[in-house]
Amino acid sequence: MTAALVDLTTALAFVAGLTALATTGAWRAALRVLLDLLVAAGLLHLSLARSWSALGAAAAVVALRQVLWAAVAAGPPGPVRRSPPRCGGDDHRLAWATRGEPDHDRRTCP
Repeated sequence: MTAALVDLTTALAFVAGLTALATTGAWRAALRVLLDLLVAAGLLHLSLARSWSALGAAAAVVALRQVLWAAVAAGPPGPVRRSPPRCGGDDHRLAWATRGEPDHDRRTCP
């Protein structure tokens, strides 16, 4: 009976993850729910088996959860600017703006 509890927890982890994805639309939240419940299933398995292989499996699940969540939480890197700014480093518009010269077109470089 207790071994079935581990399988049930694993199956419910996937159901809860899919439900969280369907209801919230946030895949990160759904992944977090799935990973947390898979850790719970791994710990249940560890409590039943009490062997070194079960300990290794539980440690692998916890490590996988940590690595996956760190990669997901970091997110993709921001956009990289590939071209220099329009006016380069010598943008004289600031000086004109501080002096209040109205004839300067601020949309283009000098």
